[in-house]
Amino acid sequence: MDTLFSMKVFRLVVESGGFSRAAQRLDISPAMASKHVAHLEKTLSAKLLYRNSRHVRLTDTGAEYYRECVHALEILAAAAQKAGGGLDKPQGRLRVTMPQWFADRRVAAWMAEYRQRYPEVVLDLSFDNRRCDLVAEGLDVALRVSVHTEPEWIVRPLGEIAFYLYAAPDYLARYGTPDTPEALSKHPAVVPSYSDLAWVKLRPPQGEASTLALCEALRCDNTMMTAKLIGAGCGIGFLPEWCAEGLVRLLPDYTLMRIPLYAVYADRAFLSAKIRSFIDFMVEKTADHAHAVKR
Repeated sequence: MDTLFSMKVFRLVVESGGFSRAAQRLDISPAMASKHVAHLEKTLSAKLLYRNSRHVRLTDTGAEYYRECVHALEILAAAAQKAGGGLDKPQGRLRVTMPQWFADRRVAAWMAEYRQRYPEVVLDLSFDNRRCDLVAEGLDVALRVSVHTEPEWIVRPLGEIAFYLYAAPDYLARYGTPDTPEALSKHPAVVPSYSDLAWVKLRPPQGEASTLALCEALRCDNTMMTAKLIGAGCGIGFLPEWCAEGLVRLLPDYTLMRIPLYAVYADRAFLSAKIRSFIDFMVEKTADHAHAVKR
């Protein structure tokens, strides 16, 4: 049997969740799809899938082989396109991970626009605050909001995300609105537990910036939940502005922190058109957003 085609069958079985759907997409029978996977298992002397009448599930060996299989097939596809002199067209499945708080209507609108431009790309999105291992987890692109870069990967700056201090209207009505940095430090604060940011750097309209330690009252590993905790009156906190609907911005004349947003991808032999198109698109959208905020 053609091992390269067997790899394609195996990939589609995993991504479609079964032999029948994979077979349909490849215009072969489910029995033939099963034979191709069995051929791979025999060649590798390893079980790749657990099967029953309804579901398939990757073994540990199968999960590792799937990631490497996807990597190899994409490199071969890119090499064929370049060797053939054809257009490098964005297509195929694009696996992107981004922070949890990107699960937002604004980002949803961006993804819809990207799909309109590149209808042959299937977006596979995950939302996670972890620093994922792109190669080990089979990911194409990671969006990061961090002051730390990652030297082991290729990094493309996209822009900056502005963070501001917020509180709930009811909280301020009860405890008063802090109008100086010193007054802020007397209020309980909700801070992110996935970062060491229990402080903020405030820059007044004129003068030098100063670092202010927050009165930590509660830690949270989810930005959207942080917004809800602030909204529920647990204290003040800092958030990206698109997560702060219904909250009141504190010290609006002060400049708070701006944290870099960047795209991360693995250093592969060929950068596929789908990855390049997505990164270029995100550069465009974050620039548009920055201009809108300044206006």
